Amino acid sequence: MKKFAVLYVAPQSAQEQMAQSTPEAAQEGMKAWMQWADRAGSGLVDMGNPLGEGKEITATGVSDVSSTNHIGGYGIIQAEDLAGAQALLDGHPHLMMPGASIQVYEFLDMPGM
Repeated sequence: MKKFAVLYVAPQSAQEQMAQSTPEAAQEGMKAWMQWADRAGSGLVDMGNPLGEGKEITATGVSDVSSTNHIGGYGIIQAEDLAGAQALLDGHPHLMMPGASIQVYEFLDMPGM
């Protein structure tokens, strides 16, 4: 099995999303996520977490991360290949949010490790 990083992208930050959500909406959202987690089964390695503020660090300095699309969270899944990883993400509740997307990347083996 291969592992894949899953990045949840949205037009607003996770902090903004959570601040605007009612307790009832948050509970319904978590219910949908838990139903997806049950469907993903052993393909779900790490449910992940929402992400807060970030910084971009380069060789020339540090700056605020500014974008119209925010990486709002992450997760780790496992599957035989990228197509299998995509299948695990079918019907994911993150995609119910207008403008949301999911990026999925295969973890590559480190040479010599």
